[in-house]
Amino acid sequence: MDRQTLVFDADDTLWENNVLFERVVESYLDWLAHPTLDRSAIRAVLDDVERANVPVHGYGSASFLRSLHDAFEKLSERPATEAERAEITDLASALVNHEVELVPGVAETLAELGTRHDLLLLTKGAQKEQQRKIDASNLAHHFRSVHIVAEKRVPTYRSLITEQGLTPASTWMIGNSPASDIVPARAVGMGAVFIPNAHTWVLEHDEVPADVLTLERFPDLLHHF
Repeated sequence: MDRQTLVFDADDTLWENNVLFERVVESYLDWLAHPTLDRSAIRAVLDDVERANVPVHGYGSASFLRSLHDAFEKLSERPATEAERAEITDLASALVNHEVELVPGVAETLAELGTRHDLLLLTKGAQKEQQRKIDASNLAHHFRSVHIVAEKRVPTYRSLITEQGLTPASTWMIGNSPASDIVPARAVGMGAVFIPNAHTWVLEHDEVPADVLTLERFPDLLHHF
C-alpha cells in the first residue's frame, strides 16, 4: 500500500476509557437504590440527562459528574443535600488522575505503522483532561500532529483536512465510535476503520456503513496498512 494518512481516535481506541465511567455508573446505581425504578430505568434517565448536558457542557469527568447530580435530582424530585452531593462526587473521584491503560498491542502497532504511514491523533473532550491522558500514554511521539477538539462532527473533519492538507481518498479514520469516528469521516470522503470496544458509550452508537473495514483487534491494522 502507498503511504497513507492514518488518523486515530484516542479514548477506547488507544486506551480504555468508558469502562471507568461504567464502573462509576454501577456504583451510582447501587448507591441510589431507587424505591420504584429498576436499574435499567434509572440508567435510561441518566442517559437522557447526559444527552442534554453534553451539547452544553461537553465531555469528560466534570460533565459526567454534573449529569450524576442532575439525574439524582430528577429521580428524587428534590435537590440533593450537601451530604448526598458529597457522596456522588466521591463516587466519581476514581475518574480523576487515573492511570491510562493502553489497549493491547497499541504501542507496538503504532511504532510499526509509523514507519509506513503518516499518523495523526484526533480526540474530543476537555482540553486539560485529554492532554493529561495523552501525556500519560507516552504515545504522542508517534503522531505528526495531535488535535483535541470539542466535538467530532463533519465540520471537524473538513477543518482537519484543510488544516493538514490531507487528501481524503488516502486518509483513514480509525476508531471505536460509529457516531464520532466512522460516520462523519465517511461523510467527507475519508476511509474508515471500525475497531469495536465492548465498553463504547451508548451515546457513541450508530449504524456502521457497509463499506467500512471492521477489525477485531488493534494490531490487525498491520495486515491492512
